[in-house]
Parts: sequence; C-alpha cells; structure tokens
Amino acid sequence: MSDPSRPPGPRIIAVANQKGGVGKTTTAINLAAALAEAGHRVLIVDLDPQGNASTGLGLEPGDRGLTSYDLLLEDAPLQDVVRPSGIANIWICPATTDLSSADIQLVANEKRSFLLHDALRQVEIDDFALGFVLIDCPPSLSLLTVNAMVAAHSVLVPLQAEFFALEGLSQLMLTIREVRATANPDLRIEGVVLTMHDMRNNLSQMVEKDARDTLGDLVFDTVVPRNVRVSEAPSYAVPVLQYDSLSKGSQAYRALAQELLARCMMPA
Repeated sequence: MSDPSRPPGPRIIAVANQKGGVGKTTTAINLAAALAEAGHRVLIVDLDPQGNASTGLGLEPGDRGLTSYDLLLEDAPLQDVVRPSGIANIWICPATTDLSSADIQLVANEKRSFLLHDALRQVEIDDFALGFVLIDCPPSLSLLTVNAMVAAHSVLVPLQAEFFALEGLSQLMLTIREVRATANPDLRIEGVVLTMHDMRNNLSQMVEKDARDTLGDLVFDTVVPRNVRVSEAPSYAVPVLQYDSLSKGSQAYRALAQELLARCMMPA
C-alpha cells in the first residue's frame, strides 16, 4: 500500500508482470488516460522493446526520435526524450526495438540497476509538474524490469483471469523482495488488478476468488472486464476512454483510477 510519508513529487508506479498478454500495456495506457481525465499529469515510460505503449498513443516508430534507450544508455536528458502524446495531460518516453539489446549492454554498467532511477530524478522532471509516472515494463524479469522496480515507489500487477494466473506471480513477488533487499527498501506492491475478466465464465470467477483469498486487500476492488472496445482502441492509437467513453472498459479504468487515487491519498 502507499506510503503517506513519501515526499512530494510524482508517484512512480511500475506496471509489471513477466507473463505476456495479461493487459499490462493496456492497463498502463488506460489508467494514464483515466488519471489524466481526473486532472493529473501523467508520464508513461515505455520500457518494452515492442514499443506497444508508444504505438497505442499514436507515435509511429519513425517519429519517436530519442527513446528510453537513449535515456538509459546514452545519458540523454529527460526533457529531450519525453514527448507529448496528443492527449491532454499525458506525456510519453517512447521505446523502439533498440531496447532489445539493452540487457546485454547494461550488464557491464556498474550502475545498471539504477539508470532509470537516476533519469527520473533529474531536475527537468519538475518542469512537467507530474502527478504520476507509469512505467510499462517488458514481459520478463529482465534488467529493464529491475530498473523499473528500483526507480518506482510501487508495483501494479495486472493479472489475467485465467488458469495458472496466480502461479506466475510467485517469481514476480520474489523479484520484488530481492529489489527491496538490495536496492529499493521502500518498494511497495500498489496492488493487483484482475484483467480480461468475464463474469459469465466460471473460470474467471474462480480465479478472482482465488486471488482475493490468497492476496486479500492487495487485489483492487475494480475488475477490468473482457471488452471488445478495449481490444479495438489500440488499432486507432487512442485509449479506450477516447475511443468509446461509455464502454464498460472505460468505466472500469475510471474506477481503477479512483481506487488508486484513494490508495495514494491524492485528490480525485
């Protein structure tokens, strides 16, 4: 849970799950959109070599200029990397496939786990007056994900409502514990959000019960339903809140944002 004694500044949240296809990027984009709609200024750091968060906010690969690779490995100033997304109150630090080689290059750097931490604490970040930084992590427990956890105040875990969903969490939780022990003792689990949930499906209901029984209050009350509008929105390079503001997916991400704000004790 959130730490009320944390000093002012943007709340940095790593959106992480080493399993692919669980709604991680979708959650990062749409949670950012819901927070922005509520009046908070949000930066998305795309740390996934696939660059899906960048594409989902309308940035074509050829138009991305400097990227999170340059931020981490070329000492590019934050203000030169961050781009407006075209959506009010949302900025993005884009990614390209250049990041695919980052893990290999990071190994030789003695500060390899702290590069994003240091980049997000440059003085220039104050110029954006951010409320939140959401880091969209790659679907692996790589050095990029470790960088995100070292930089973050907390980790938000999207969990797909499917068989074996909880089994994959054990390695993620172990990594969080290791980061706490070695590099970021204040790292917290912001919460687990169930995604792609189908109330008509007995399996989804069983996974939700399992998750709540096992993880208790760590699981957000809000559940993101399986919703065709959420799936369609990325092809139009906008969050679902813009694509179909009244859809069940949009309503769920607004509710998730309000729940997150309550946990962070920030104004809605």
